[in-house]
Amino acid sequence: MDTEHHRRRLQNLRDANDAVTSCMTEHRIREYLPGQVFYNLGEYPLRFSSAPTDYDRHLLQEFADHGVGLVQLHEDWNDSQRLYGADKFSSHDEAGLADFISLVHSFGMKIILYASTGFFEATDPDFDPAWAHPDSHLVELWFDYAKCSPASPGWRAYLLPHLERLMDEYGIDGLYDDAGYYPLHLYDAPLPDDISPGPETPQCHSALYDLLEIVSDMIHKRGGVFKVHIDGAESGGLTNDIYDYLWVGEGIENVGKLREKTKAYDPYVVPALDMSRAHVESQDDFYLHSVPYMQFPVRMDGRPVTGERAFADNVTFRRGEDCFWTRNTRAIHKYYTEHPEARPIYDWWGSCPGPADARERWLYHFDLYRPMVAEGTRVWIDVTEITIFDQPLPDTVTASLFVNDTMYLVLANYGDAPVTLNSPWTWENRETGDVRQRIELPGQTLLYLQRVRAG
Repeated sequence: MDTEHHRRRLQNLRDANDAVTSCMTEHRIREYLPGQVFYNLGEYPLRFSSAPTDYDRHLLQEFADHGVGLVQLHEDWNDSQRLYGADKFSSHDEAGLADFISLVHSFGMKIILYASTGFFEATDPDFDPAWAHPDSHLVELWFDYAKCSPASPGWRAYLLPHLERLMDEYGIDGLYDDAGYYPLHLYDAPLPDDISPGPETPQCHSALYDLLEIVSDMIHKRGGVFKVHIDGAESGGLTNDIYDYLWVGEGIENVGKLREKTKAYDPYVVPALDMSRAHVESQDDFYLHSVPYMQFPVRMDGRPVTGERAFADNVTFRRGEDCFWTRNTRAIHKYYTEHPEARPIYDWWGSCPGPADARERWLYHFDLYRPMVAEGTRVWIDVTEITIFDQPLPDTVTASLFVNDTMYLVLANYGDAPVTLNSPWTWENRETGDVRQRIELPGQTLLYLQRVRAG
């Protein structure tokens, strides 16, 4: 930055420090990849090619053009059921996946692969029943996933070399850990081989923390990214000295409840509301409930989901129609068979049919959000006392400042009644271009503002 940029940054930081007397948290942006895309590859357990197509090239180019930083592949990249000569830690299409990874890198984006520090197929020939409590299994669709104990020395000795090999041999930029964690304090008796390094309570999960610290160190030593998902909107007590990103939202039916549950979690939280169960009035609701808390939703995208996987004849659907995900995936297939021209869906957790404007609204809000979280920006999240308005903020309103050489203000009104705020500072509405000191904030609305200095 030149002298003028530094002058503006210092002035803005001084003004923000003077104006804010109380907030939920203050944070400095560093090593943040705010634009993250979950990319559906195919209909495993059916065989498909991971090799990039023209469709993939055009879509990934579009994301790269908007500054997306991270692409995440789910479990369809591997062969968890050992159907095609691979396994949970290797690809059923090695050459195709290598080409896909190279394509993502060619656009300047990072790519991470699904892994799990807990879930492992109980019918896999490598599985040792001593690794998991018999009541801990997740049985859905075609899989019987044991939730392997983080306190098991044998499970750790098996798991960690596989994760290291993924990082070293696949040329990836990190891992997404779907933790598959069964809390040890819920066991009626410890597993015979388990050794927990500390307390196991609803508030403290010592063995899990220790295992994730090892994985985190292994990834970070290689310059990689570690994203973690515990369960639903839970953090498991994890903090960002272990994870880089925390994925939340699975099974959550209300975007407001997701916000309240996660708003005070350590950065960086990446929400993904489960639209197979939830409902929103518009796509903009996702950003109303996330942007003021320095969260930005993951974009679910990639190759369209057809639901054909739910009729694969090379696996057994272990619970039949008693399984929600089997029913849901088959319903997706039925819908698109009957409505082949309908808007596509790109993930199992999406609403069917796909929303008309989901990708466009995600890119629109990302273009507004990205400059707010540039490296080095200081953020005052959920300001409760601030001198830039002529009245205290109503309980329904959240205000957050994003300050660098430009000062950004986001205001969210979570109530239904409109709110009027007057400021001694002048603000430009970044969406409409209106410049004023009097701010009209309708109910259930998010405003992106930028301070305008005289001269």
